[in-house]
Amino acid sequence: MVRRFGRGGAKPKPGSVWGMYRMIFFQVRSQWKGMIVAMISIVAVSLLQFVVPQFSQYTIDKLIPAKQYGDLAWIAVCFALTAVLLGIFNYASSMALATVGQQAVHELRTRLYRHLQSLDLGFYDRSRTGDLMSRVTNDVGMLQQLVSSGMMTVVTDLFTFVAVVAYMMWEDWELTLIVLATFPLMVTATRFFSKRIRAAFRRTQESVAEVSNHLQDTLSSIRLMKISATEEYESERFEQRSAVNRDANLAAVKLRAVYEPTIDMLTYAGTAAVLIVGALHTMDGALTIGKIVAFLAYLRLLQNPIRRISRTLNTVQQSAAAYDRIVEVLDTRPQIVEKEDAVVLPELRGHVEFRDVGFAYQPNSPVLRNFNLELRPGTVTAIVGSSGAGKSTIAHLISRFYDPQSGTIEIDGVPLPDLNLKSLRSRMGLVSQDVVLLNGTVRENIVYGAPEATEEMMIEAARAAHAHEFIVSLPQGYDSQIGERGVKLSGGQKQRLSIARALLRDPGLLILDEATSALDTESERAIQAALEDLLTGRTSLVIAHRLSTIRRADVIHVLERGVIVESGTHEELLERQGKYKHLYDLQFPQSSKSEPRSPRQDRAIPVQAR
Repeated sequence: MVRRFGRGGAKPKPGSVWGMYRMIFFQVRSQWKGMIVAMISIVAVSLLQFVVPQFSQYTIDKLIPAKQYGDLAWIAVCFALTAVLLGIFNYASSMALATVGQQAVHELRTRLYRHLQSLDLGFYDRSRTGDLMSRVTNDVGMLQQLVSSGMMTVVTDLFTFVAVVAYMMWEDWELTLIVLATFPLMVTATRFFSKRIRAAFRRTQESVAEVSNHLQDTLSSIRLMKISATEEYESERFEQRSAVNRDANLAAVKLRAVYEPTIDMLTYAGTAAVLIVGALHTMDGALTIGKIVAFLAYLRLLQNPIRRISRTLNTVQQSAAAYDRIVEVLDTRPQIVEKEDAVVLPELRGHVEFRDVGFAYQPNSPVLRNFNLELRPGTVTAIVGSSGAGKSTIAHLISRFYDPQSGTIEIDGVPLPDLNLKSLRSRMGLVSQDVVLLNGTVRENIVYGAPEATEEMMIEAARAAHAHEFIVSLPQGYDSQIGERGVKLSGGQKQRLSIARALLRDPGLLILDEATSALDTESERAIQAALEDLLTGRTSLVIAHRLSTIRRADVIHVLERGVIVESGTHEELLERQGKYKHLYDLQFPQSSKSEPRSPRQDRAIPVQAR
């Protein structure tokens, strides 16, 4: 699959260094003014470097034999002026290229992040968070290093190289050919080492990703490590991954340590050949001393770019390895694709229908089989079943986190793939057992997803969620920091913030996913009271494990191995003496010995979801 890069639609070949440079430049085509300044400065630097040896030749061949002492001052002034101009143009080219390059890196990092946001949950199921973080930070950082230094060096040196070779051929083609005779060997050595250096840096980048993965996994689970007393075990695992990274870096350094002296040896061989042949021509009178000095100076100008380019190869190949990993992400296409003419729902009534839906996360492991389900507007539908029955999968499919392999799902009469995803999800609410809170303030977490909400609306939602009382008791009230993932709050407090967030969005369709299964009785009662307001007048899907929380549901479906095996109200299902009655007896062994109370006599609030 070919990925189009930049505004210009250039198509870089994956794994191509030229493709990497084209991607960077096409990212910043709008920065053409800065690129013009950079190119003018680079040309000026090359011309000034070209002039300096001419001063030396003129001094040796003209001023010294004629003993023109007065002109030496002008030569000094010329050297000083040239040095000042070189400094000015080097500064201008460095700043211009750095500005253009940094803009390219900024746009690439932003584009990579936006692309990650567009990918479906299936991609994240297959990927590790630490590896993705490494690509956005470390890999893009490698390209930033190339842009900041290596790109300017390569562009400047290539221009200088071409200009000097042209002049040397015009001045003395024989000496120039002697110098150029070493270049095929340099090119061969560069091609030989570059592939190996790039592979070595690819392994280095992958080992960095493994270190990042380990850090992300362990630091986010630090409480589990502490209670399990596995600090030493995890430290040893981290040491092993760090050792792999160390060895990968040493392998790359070893290749570079061989490559750079090889290039230096070839350049010194060329210098020795020019010096010997030039000396013979000078002795024969074919060349003047000033001319051979100037020629040697040009030779240094010619060889310096070669040395620098050879040393820059390290940065280029490291960046190319990072570029490959970035392109792998950018070339990934989401499986959940929104149609161009997708239907935008003006409002969500919440009429959901599953028709003969089949779904599997992995081939040959179906989760739902010919599944049929209807959620009627304004009603509460509950789904119960054992773990792995497919309950949470139903919520994932309604949210269109995944698409079924067969069958259709409709919401308000519109097939799910035809709906605008933003209009769908912005009108849905989810309250789950695993509450997701951001590292920020209480206020930021409640209004997340509803930035247009006013202060009054936020407080009203918090009151309805029975959260206002504990929020105002915090040191800074609604501006209190809750810590990463709400670590400074209790489980019940985090859950009530989640409910307040859902209430503030005023969803037409609400999904409760085991919302109280991990809470104590007191917290559960407070949250059930909050959910009573949340459920009123909405289409609600309650995915439950505790049967005590779903007695008020309008209809209860029992799910087993991806198939609904029983449906009815709480009383109807108990009377059938089927799977639901079996689950009820397991959870309430004492109640099973007597007549269960009517759900009208004991109306628990449906809360659970999973």
